[in-house]
Amino acid sequence: MLPQLGELSFIVTTESGGQRLDRFLVSVLAERSRAQIQKLIADGHVSIAGPSASPRDAKSNLVVREGDRIAVELPEATPAAAVSEALPLEILYQDADVAVLNKPAGMVVHPGAGHASGTLVNALLHHLSDLSGIGGELRPGIVHRLDRGTSGLMVVAKNDAAHQELSRQFEDREVEKEYIALVWGVVQAGRRIDAPIGRDPVNRQKMSSRGRRARHAVTRITRAHHMPGLTLCQVAIHTGRTHQIRVHLSAIGHPIVGDPLYGGVHRRVPGDIRAVQRLERPFLHAARLVFTHPTEGRRMEFIAPMPDDLADILDDLPGWKHEGHEDREEHEGLKTTKGITIPKSVKGTKNSSGPGSRRRRV
Repeated sequence: MLPQLGELSFIVTTESGGQRLDRFLVSVLAERSRAQIQKLIADGHVSIAGPSASPRDAKSNLVVREGDRIAVELPEATPAAAVSEALPLEILYQDADVAVLNKPAGMVVHPGAGHASGTLVNALLHHLSDLSGIGGELRPGIVHRLDRGTSGLMVVAKNDAAHQELSRQFEDREVEKEYIALVWGVVQAGRRIDAPIGRDPVNRQKMSSRGRRARHAVTRITRAHHMPGLTLCQVAIHTGRTHQIRVHLSAIGHPIVGDPLYGGVHRRVPGDIRAVQRLERPFLHAARLVFTHPTEGRRMEFIAPMPDDLADILDDLPGWKHEGHEDREEHEGLKTTKGITIPKSVKGTKNSSGPGSRRRRV
């Protein structure tokens, strides 16, 4: 019997009824893949009972019904040192102290429960010969994180001194982080969300603005482009809490499109915006990152292009494609149209591209 990390319990809502069991669990356990969910079911770690408490055999293709109570036991991961893996990784810049990379969506940052391999750390160990050791054997070089479903910019430390200084900058809120998000409804630029974030008391996989031991968190909508039923936002965060943007936008009634954990997946969508149903992850991209070089003291800015899976969705939405946004050729800096800044290229500022800097895909 595997040791248990804990048992989670979910009640199937009206909107979620009619789905396969594995698909439902993917929607509430967003950090786990469908294959991992299916293995949990096959290994007997999932049980299901109807409103009358009569149990049913849990199978991946079982159709869940409104009111079903589903219990999931999560086995505890066995700690192990991360190993090098030859995974593709886009490194935008590196020198003796730091490396800046463009993380793809779908890649977990470091090994953990259910993710022993295929992580960003595994890729870093293959592509970089030197990483800081402060994060331990499972998190070498990792100073901050992005959610599995979020793409975009990260900086990693290549030695302990750089790690300590970058960590201080994040702690003291000297690092600038901006994201591009597509949300449901109409949200206005200038909106400030100041609400603490902590672990959700009911669903331990979620964070909440009403969570216990909540910590201060601030998110700002800096720019907004409105489309039918949707808003494309440029979002700046002043803190770096787990799931911060996803929690805050959901809390104000504008969840990120494609985010199953925080109410961003709608089963009924108007025909003119049906393209959003092609999304296989939250529409969230870490587009801009600014920090001070830990040893040289120069301010460095990086901008990551919007990945094709998100840009393709935008191209098929009314109020976007025919507004002059269809040209996706790379150019210098940012393309600003109708009040929203959309990254089209990766470029350092004049102070960021010194000797030894490079942009490459490896």
